[in-house]
Amino acid sequence: MGSDSQEFGTFNCIRLIFLFMSKWLFLGLAIFSEVVATASLKSTEGFTRWGPSLIVIVGYCAAFYFLSLTLDTIPVGVAYAIWSGVGVATITIVSYFLYDQKIDAAGIVGISLIVIGVVVLRFMSETGELTV
Repeated sequence: MGSDSQEFGTFNCIRLIFLFMSKWLFLGLAIFSEVVATASLKSTEGFTRWGPSLIVIVGYCAAFYFLSLTLDTIPVGVAYAIWSGVGVATITIVSYFLYDQKIDAAGIVGISLIVIGVVVLRFMSETGELTV
């Protein structure tokens, strides 16, 4: 009898870990999709080029889809803050290499503060805890 309840407890623990990890994976996919879409936006030339335009549309749809999958366990404010903050920092880096867009010291400081805010929210705030 004890081993059945222990196995059930272990199963639930593994299930919760998977749930926790999958929600953060979905958030990562949402960020990735949004960055790909945003990086492709300039290449659409006002949505006159079909290939890049399709990437933008599919990318943004995927971003919102994956973001929505996180909201049953990650609070919406936390998910959105992380999504937008990491997205801003990542697209800045991508734009630097892809489009040779420069960023000055003030921009680096500002984006660093955004990243610090995301880290504080995710790892130090009780607001960032998952709800089950």
